[in-house]
Amino acid sequence: MDQRWPEGRCADPDAARARYEADMSTARRSAREALRADLPAAHLGLAVTVIACPLVGAAWSPAAAWAVAGAFAALFTVVLTTRLVTGEGIRSAVRTAYTATFGWANWL
Repeated sequence: MDQRWPEGRCADPDAARARYEADMSTARRSAREALRADLPAAHLGLAVTVIACPLVGAAWSPAAAWAVAGAFAALFTVVLTTRLVTGEGIRSAVRTAYTATFGWANWL
């Protein structure tokens, strides 16, 4: 099988694979750092949600407020269930679900 490499015909496939894996590792690390949420941000996200739900209910309708609250509850439940199924401990699963659900406040 004739493969074309950017380095030419005498390229080393193992070196190319190592460079690719190193680049992918760096990209994934950068993405994890950019998307990381912490507990204080999750507390702020919960506070904003608790304040926003009654405001949405007053501005539009109670059904809209329940929809917002239900969406957050559903997200929390899905993440919690997923983490429990993968074998994570209860305390760690709740913390992961909490930060995944409300950690968006990290970007406010």
